[in-house]
Amino acid sequence: MVVLARVRLLSTNRRVVRGAEGLWIYRLLTQVEPEVYGSKLAYVLVEASASPLVRELPERRMALLDEAVAVAKALAPSNPYRAKMLARALAARQRELEDRPAEPLAFDGREHRAALQEEQQERA
Repeated sequence: MVVLARVRLLSTNRRVVRGAEGLWIYRLLTQVEPEVYGSKLAYVLVEASASPLVRELPERRMALLDEAVAVAKALAPSNPYRAKMLARALAARQRELEDRPAEPLAFDGREHRAALQEEQQERA
C-alpha cells in the first residue's frame, strides 16, 4: 500500500495532492514518515473540511479539523511547517465552532490558547 501511495504521489504533477486521493495518500504515508508528510496531511484535512461534500455534516467537518490539529501537534517542534499548520488547523477549527448555531459548546478556547503558549515556549 505504501508503494502504491508513493507511486500515486509521484505520478501527480502537483506539490500537494488534494481531495479524497490526497487524504488517502497522506494518511497512509504519514504513518510511515510523519515528519515528511504530516504537514501536507494537516493541510489537506483543513481543505477537506471546507469541501462542499461535508457542507451539511458539521460533525464530519469537526472530525477532519480535530484530526488536522492532532497531526500538526504531533509534528516535531523542529519541523519548519509545524507552527504554520498548527495555527491554520486551530484557526479553521475555531471558525467552525464560531459558525455553529447557538448551542452549548464544550470548547471555550483553552486548547487554542494552550497550543499558542506551547508554540511560544518552543520558540524561546
